[in-house]
Amino acid sequence: MKYMLLVCGDDTADTSGMAPVEPWVEEHGVRRGARLYGHRLQLPDRAVTVRVRDGEVLRTDGPFAETKEYVAGFDVVDCDGLEEAVRIAASHPVASIGAMEVRPFWDEGLMEDAEGAVRRIDAELTEAARDRDVDRMLACYAPDVEAFGPAGAEVWSGTGALRKAVEAWFATFTGPVHREVLELRVRPGEGSTFSHALVRIHGTRVGGEPVDRVVRATTGYRDTGFSWLIAHEHVSVPLEAEQS
Repeated sequence: MKYMLLVCGDDTADTSGMAPVEPWVEEHGVRRGARLYGHRLQLPDRAVTVRVRDGEVLRTDGPFAETKEYVAGFDVVDCDGLEEAVRIAASHPVASIGAMEVRPFWDEGLMEDAEGAVRRIDAELTEAARDRDVDRMLACYAPDVEAFGPAGAEVWSGTGALRKAVEAWFATFTGPVHREVLELRVRPGEGSTFSHALVRIHGTRVGGEPVDRVVRATTGYRDTGFSWLIAHEHVSVPLEAEQS
């Protein structure tokens, strides 16, 4: 299970006798592999506190609360349980002069795994295309998505531009747009993941001519902490299809 270790300093403490942090990082990061990532933070006087009240953004220079204790850094560890995380935190040099807050990540059992999220989003795109539902399709994308179309020169930055492209595309069809995934490979990652797919698109144009083509889609997904969304999409026509 993953834990966040919040390294809490004390601006009244004497740090002259504190042991260096590098051996701790070497022991738990390089040798044991429990420490996944971490970093120091600048002092609280460099902080900016942001609040929104009645739609107005209120920005205050400085920390959230005036206190002698402050978060000086953080470390992410992956442990068998809380007791191991506490042992690792207790061995951190700052624990001898400040404090270490050990906090588990949100229950991963409640979080959607990367591959499951990709397949759910893919199914959602298929149903949205069938119904020509622009809102439902756009809900699968991050607001800052970068999407590249099969023509090469087609690039849409953000869901506003992508919405216009999808609306224009749906307008060329009469009836449902059938989206059939012929092949889907998912490469799960930590916080982000990619998929590679062959997708068959078939339907009927407004003029009556049938459409039946296969495209290749390379898609990048981002874990926002609340849901997975498409952050990058590149659609291309396979070489053999271009030559036929």
